[in-house]
Amino acid sequence: MAKSVQVKHCIRCGDAVEQQPSYGQVRPVCPSCGWIHFADPKVAAAVLVEDEGKILLVQRSYNPHLGKWTLPAGFVNAGEDPVEAARRECLEETSLNVRVIRILDTYAGREHSGGADFIIVYQAEVINGELLAADDAAAAAWFSRDNLPELAFEATHYFLENF
Repeated sequence: MAKSVQVKHCIRCGDAVEQQPSYGQVRPVCPSCGWIHFADPKVAAAVLVEDEGKILLVQRSYNPHLGKWTLPAGFVNAGEDPVEAARRECLEETSLNVRVIRILDTYAGREHSGGADFIIVYQAEVINGELLAADDAAAAAWFSRDNLPELAFEATHYFLENF
């Protein structure tokens, strides 16, 4: 599990915080004003798109796992519907518009320091567009389940093995 950001000062009064037991965990607490820091999880959304027996994958253009393949995915912005985030990320990475059909599952566990704590994966189908890698995807392609490229994350393995 990735290390969380270390909070050193209170966002209310600016005083140094202390690590104290609070609500069942040791958390940064301001001894001056009582502010408590609660770390928020990072959430990502992804789509699993299958067409004519092939799975849509994107190749990572950044580390970790540079050059390996994963589902089209990305972070959910504050205030954004996770379904819309999944659709947006797919469009940004593959140039394909998709329609979300249903939620498949949520995967918990941050796999690297810059990653998500939770990944919500949806089954989706292509509405329109021409497959073209963009944004942070080096490539986008369709693969049969029996001839998958090297996959980037345990979460990707989990979803391809179970759905």
